[in-house]
Amino acid sequence: MKALPKLILTLPLITVIAGCVGSSDQPERRGSRPQQTSLPATPMPSPEARQCMAMLGSQHAVFSPVTDRYYGSGCSTVGTVKLSALNTDSSTVTVTNLGPVTCTTATPFAAWARFGVDRAAQQILGSRIISIETYGSYNCRNIAGTARRSGHATANAIDVSGFVLADGRRVTVLEDWNGGTPAERRFLRVVHDSACKRFGTTLGPDYNAAHANHFHLEGDGKSFCR
Repeated sequence: MKALPKLILTLPLITVIAGCVGSSDQPERRGSRPQQTSLPATPMPSPEARQCMAMLGSQHAVFSPVTDRYYGSGCSTVGTVKLSALNTDSSTVTVTNLGPVTCTTATPFAAWARFGVDRAAQQILGSRIISIETYGSYNCRNIAGTARRSGHATANAIDVSGFVLADGRRVTVLEDWNGGTPAERRFLRVVHDSACKRFGTTLGPDYNAAHANHFHLEGDGKSFCR
């Protein structure tokens, strides 16, 4: 077999391979074209997920869809998004440490940040928020002390640990739920109560010691507020 001309060696590797497969023992027919291969298309979100993402976009959230993944043992990230930022009435709020989260949890989270957190911060603390700190969303694990999967195992929950204000103050669940100023303690209880109205399950320091440092916010369709 004749050596390939140097010009062909400059073509993309996928074209060279496609042109050689099945033809190494026979000369290439005049006028034939190398067979092209293509990468599989990224699966489209379900109609329900697309509808949810449209609603999330209408809330001026900055996000991108995440490809569905199944990890086994009841753990998955299906219908999830990656939140980059949330827009409130007058500012953009960043969210720290947040991985994939279901759109059905991200949607009430965006509304809570705008109407439940930012407005409460301005009314009670006299400053808007610029960042919401979290301990994350997806985590393939059980509910502490049980054999049942946590909402985190399907990226359906967010653990919020604190808030950073535009004036430089940082209010955290661990330090300020009981130890903060009267205004800081009131602020945390107001945003906790607001979360109870938007999420199926909302847990805080008054629930148990495991939640002493964060609010657990889960869009599970239940009605459990502690």
